[in-house]
Amino acid sequence: MTFVPHGKHLVAGEWLDADATFTSAPAMGTGQVFSAGNADLIDRAARAAEQAFETYGWTTRAGRADFLDAIADEIEARAEAITQIATQETGLPEARIQGERGRTTGQLRLFAAHIRQGDYLDRRHDAALPDRQPMPRPDLRLIQRPVGPVAVFGASNFPLAFSVAGGDTASALAAGCPVVVKGHPAHPGTSEIVAEAVHAAITRCGLPAGVFSMIHGDGHEVGAALVRHPLIRAVGFTGSTAGGKALFDLCAARPEPIPFFGELGAVNPCFVLPHALAARGDALAKGWAASLTMGAGQFCTNPGVVVLAAGAAAEAFVAAAHQALAGVAAQTMLTDGIAAAYAQGAQAMADQAQVVLAGGAEHRQASPMLLRSTAADFLSRHALQAEVFGPLGLVVTVDGDDDMLALARAMEGQLTATLHMDGGDSDLARRLMPVLERKAGRILANGWPTGVEVCDAMVHGGPFPASTNFGATSVGTMAIRRFLRPVCYQNIPTDLLPDDLTDEGQ
Repeated sequence: MTFVPHGKHLVAGEWLDADATFTSAPAMGTGQVFSAGNADLIDRAARAAEQAFETYGWTTRAGRADFLDAIADEIEARAEAITQIATQETGLPEARIQGERGRTTGQLRLFAAHIRQGDYLDRRHDAALPDRQPMPRPDLRLIQRPVGPVAVFGASNFPLAFSVAGGDTASALAAGCPVVVKGHPAHPGTSEIVAEAVHAAITRCGLPAGVFSMIHGDGHEVGAALVRHPLIRAVGFTGSTAGGKALFDLCAARPEPIPFFGELGAVNPCFVLPHALAARGDALAKGWAASLTMGAGQFCTNPGVVVLAAGAAAEAFVAAAHQALAGVAAQTMLTDGIAAAYAQGAQAMADQAQVVLAGGAEHRQASPMLLRSTAADFLSRHALQAEVFGPLGLVVTVDGDDDMLALARAMEGQLTATLHMDGGDSDLARRLMPVLERKAGRILANGWPTGVEVCDAMVHGGPFPASTNFGATSVGTMAIRRFLRPVCYQNIPTDLLPDDLTDEGQ
């Protein structure tokens, strides 16, 4: 099945053009012309979302769950066409797109099941105590309520799971919030066909058209207009630290500031403890190389830094990692801009550390790069803590347990931190755990962080700069909390309460 994009924006059920255009730059084939969004389209979408919220925000949980299931159905109905356009635009292999499509529909269905259960509402009731002395207590009921229209930014590295109908959109719609998506210019055709699927689900479920809009944009103006719009109540973003920080600042500078839930990436350090290094250093080096180069290193949980004790075992680890990485062929990166940024970042890191294996990017093809440094240099050269989005790995050697602890304490916030350990490493691991717990949203033992399970217990977030809100996650059912706020109802008559607070709703 061949999908040919029409290049328009979906705004409250209508496919609209604008005067300006941009041409996509797919990894394969010729580019397509797309309409470029503007402030007028953003205003139209936001106003429609606000109007839709007046009804959608008070729909039943069952109705919203059916809507999420319908979106999943409509995406699956377009499976072949989605695979075709997504592989063409991103250069990702078909198997990756098919797997990501399954993750996308899976998380839509997960949120549908989650809101049907209703536990997320955190319902509380303190019954009235009219005879209490010295003062009576009123009847108090609490429930989580949707915040209103939400802006979502599509991500470059996950054209489905973190984009138009990805986790941010799924969790916001589940909460009862209409969504306005700013599609990513790296895969506008993929964004368009998924928007078609959401629109079909809206029509099928008889919901207000303003519940969902998707607007293309290849510059910063559309995104800035979206987060500044006074009717937008929260923002979900996955992307670069620079871009996320700029949008975060815009949200904070609004006359009425709004929360910005930005997932900005990390170097995801892996601490290889001495007994594990001595017993299975070769296998760990090969495992690290495989994780580091998966998807050309274009994962926000890419394990960019390995920390281990200096010595013969460390040298063997570096040699094994070198051999494994040298055997990895160049891979296509998602965009020309990402490839250029990887080449620039690799060169900047090479100026600060010892190059073991030279790599970089040329003509959108990325080759692995391996560097090494000491703890002293890592701590004194802040640039070595910077994320390089691509298959670049840094080995940092330390002089002992206290050195490793000092390095862990000095690290910035991370999405993940990993301990590779054997039985004899328990004492050191126990010392590291309180430090890593403050540094990362997810801590792993004897695994690699690439691969984020979509489930109830997952946390995909962490202290800044990994994300802009360390109390939130962008993956897993707890992501719904970002788009809810607690409301307390005092002595409100039952017929005025939300259905979920009445006996019938429970």
